[in-house]
Amino acid sequence: MRADRLIALLLFLQQKGRVTAAQVAEELEVSKRTARRDLEALAMSGVPVYSTHGRGGGWQLLGGASTDLTGLSADEARALFLAVGPTATSTPELQQALRKLTGALPETFRPDATAATAAIRIDPAAWGRTAGTRDPRHLDELTHAVVAGRQVWMDYDSARRTKGPRTVHPLGLVTKRNIWYLVANTDDGVRTFRVGRIRELRQLDEPVARPPDFDLDEAWAEIVAEVEKQRIGLRVRAHVHPSFTAPLHWVFGANCEVHGETDDGWIDCSIGDASHRSFAAQIAGWGNHIRLLDPPDQVVEELRRITAELNETWG
Repeated sequence: MRADRLIALLLFLQQKGRVTAAQVAEELEVSKRTARRDLEALAMSGVPVYSTHGRGGGWQLLGGASTDLTGLSADEARALFLAVGPTATSTPELQQALRKLTGALPETFRPDATAATAAIRIDPAAWGRTAGTRDPRHLDELTHAVVAGRQVWMDYDSARRTKGPRTVHPLGLVTKRNIWYLVANTDDGVRTFRVGRIRELRQLDEPVARPPDFDLDEAWAEIVAEVEKQRIGLRVRAHVHPSFTAPLHWVFGANCEVHGETDDGWIDCSIGDASHRSFAAQIAGWGNHIRLLDPPDQVVEELRRITAELNETWG
């Protein structure tokens, strides 16, 4: 069930009190079958929605529309916003819908719900080609610590100086192509930890100390920019055929800087990569759709090597 449709469905239930599947279908512009499936999914997820049969029957929230969603328990509200939060940050419309739903919650639930939506981010771009396979085992515990605003003690496994046990202040979680990262406040400032490298974890009773005006989106953008900067081992100026603009951004992402258009309509850009070998491998299949301007000798030699091997194999 899409997060934006879930929000709309809850607000519709609150507004109307009792609704039929046909009314939901018309309101959300879906089929009756989809509307019925959404209502059933909502009920099965633990949200207090129930149906009545017969004349005048339909679906409604436990307690009626006048309760302003007070049928939701604190845990249900938190779970709902955790599920909706990552998707809701993608567009202004979904953010507005989430704010409306927050206003419909009981006053005592709002802090936890707001914290939940601010606790998780989904970053669709991978570090190079790296991708995770499943959620790390401490993810649920960290999620609860972020939402509750509690410090955690953890034993962290890393090849760098951040290795070993420490107490940190969880500020948020970000997943980048299924690899989860904890953004936390530490004695050395805001740091990032890969959740899969946490060997042991224990939530503490002490509250989190948040830096003034901390924003997870802004903090993660700065982290990504710094990591990408460190990963770039070379930068090459190039002219790329306009039909390859989309692949250019898909392959190199933030490491591609477009400067404008050339007189013959090609794209003038600078492309960064971790190494000459990686760069040559990425563009070798582009043929004459890319023109490198004064490339490093190592890149030229690597392209010649690839060409020779291809000729030997397929020539």
